[in-house]
Amino acid sequence: MIHKKTQAEIELMHEGGKKLAKIRDFLKDSITPGVTPLELDEMAEKKIIEAGGESSFKKVRGYKWTTCININDGVVHGIPTKKPIQDKDLVKLDVGMFYKGFHTDTSFTVQAGTDEPEVDKFVAVGREALKKAIHEARIGNKIGHISLAMQQVFDKYGVSPVRALTGHGVGKTLHEEPQIPCFWEGDPEKSEEIVLGSVFAIEAIYTQGDPDLVVLEDNWTIATKDGKIAGLFEETVAVTDKGNLVLTA
Repeated sequence: MIHKKTQAEIELMHEGGKKLAKIRDFLKDSITPGVTPLELDEMAEKKIIEAGGESSFKKVRGYKWTTCININDGVVHGIPTKKPIQDKDLVKLDVGMFYKGFHTDTSFTVQAGTDEPEVDKFVAVGREALKKAIHEARIGNKIGHISLAMQQVFDKYGVSPVRALTGHGVGKTLHEEPQIPCFWEGDPEKSEEIVLGSVFAIEAIYTQGDPDLVVLEDNWTIATKDGKIAGLFEETVAVTDKGNLVLTA
């Protein structure tokens, strides 16, 4: 069931989301060969505190970091390490902020250093899928329409939507109902209706190869089973009477 937000609550989330977007963009610009994921994590925490917020991810039981950072075949939940990022690494960074009682959540994928054209094309697929999905997050549509929009883009370019992970509602808690898959089977009209005041963390999660995943030895990092690269893009989106509003833009 969707946890609806009031207009005042959405305004608070937008305030926090704009702050988080600036932090995300700072982190994106900071991803260069030689920097370590742990250094990026420390930058993120410092910026969040300076913005008057708290780390959303540190509120997850057992997780001690501000970001999740995944390299190449890593998909989600990667623990920031001291291993320097290498030239041409495909880096996924996920960060959330708790601000004035509400969470916002965002993530991106970027190549470090030298751009490989084929990898650039792969990354662009995720951006397009998320854009199409956000367009469907509006009153009168269903959750399945968001998911189907992503799948259609993934199918178009021959990549695989991850089936074991989803986007989600977000608000006073980081993960709320409903789940928002990156694919859809069946009639989207039979899925849950999107209502005024819905706020979603819409995630495009996909792989270059098979969608099968494995959990690594750290018990957090989820990676592709076949070792091929993965992509991740996420924005926090509110459904208002004027259309959808990307809170983390």
